[in-house]
Amino acid sequence: MTTQPHILVIDDEQQILRALRTIIGQQNYRVTTAESGAEGLALAAATQPDVIILDLALPDMNGVEVCRQLRTWNNTPIIILSAHDHETEKVAALDAGADDYLTKPFGAEELLARIRVSLRHRSHNKGEKNSLVTAGAVVIDLANQWVTRDGAPVKLTATEFKLLAYLAANAGRVLTHHAILQHVWGYTEGSPMEYLRVYIRQLRQKLEADPHDPQLILTESGVGYRFMVGH
Repeated sequence: MTTQPHILVIDDEQQILRALRTIIGQQNYRVTTAESGAEGLALAAATQPDVIILDLALPDMNGVEVCRQLRTWNNTPIIILSAHDHETEKVAALDAGADDYLTKPFGAEELLARIRVSLRHRSHNKGEKNSLVTAGAVVIDLANQWVTRDGAPVKLTATEFKLLAYLAANAGRVLTHHAILQHVWGYTEGSPMEYLRVYIRQLRQKLEADPHDPQLILTESGVGYRFMVGH
């Protein structure tokens, strides 16, 4: 018998909670809800959910702080819910360790797709990590540091591979500009964004079927990038 994936929703809007209970429950997932940051933190500790859906606007504390506290002891995937005017907080939450975000209002299918990606990411983290990442015609061997496209080797510089490996190892997750710059180049201050844009452009030229319509390395406007694997 397989256990139902357990989703914890932390949001103080009753309408959202009712909708999420219905949408998520119909997928044979178990749903627990919390209406404040403190209650959410307590339930996360007590129930060990598989995915946490976290609203940024909570009555007792900022969702970024909830995310930061969760990450001191918990690596459960976190999907942020944010309003249109909270982009700064959205980026801050992602930098604090969140995995993904949805902007209100959002569609049921989009939410369920993000949950499925998060569940896959969690299972990879809990199980043995596969050094091979396959995304369409592209295969990336993280351990041996080689890449092929349609079976042919792709030549990458050391920096290009480091950037691609970071994106691919976190496939499906949103990685912020700050997180990528820090991981790949070691920058903690300043924002040499042009470096990042140039290298993303170079990777798309080498990997995408159509670099002007990327399907592998997606831009999350104003936030960062997301690497997409096959369906």
